[in-house]
Amino acid sequence: MDNMLSPIARIAFIAAFVAAGLGILERLSNMLGYTILRGTFAGGRLFEISAILVIFVIAMLLREIRNLLRSRTG
Repeated sequence: MDNMLSPIARIAFIAAFVAAGLGILERLSNMLGYTILRGTFAGGRLFEISAILVIFVIAMLLREIRNLLRSRTG
């Protein structure tokens, strides 16, 4: 499980940036009267998803740092 945390964190971080980028594009296209995602997700909802993913990545990285510090001292 610990071996998979780093790749999962990277994938989630990339997904967060993709969701944030889509949110920006959707918001800009909505201002021009168009839509990219055809109403399935609003731009604000995509920002919420990206924020949740970033919080998840931060928690996984802090857990990894904690495990590294524990292995050094004990």
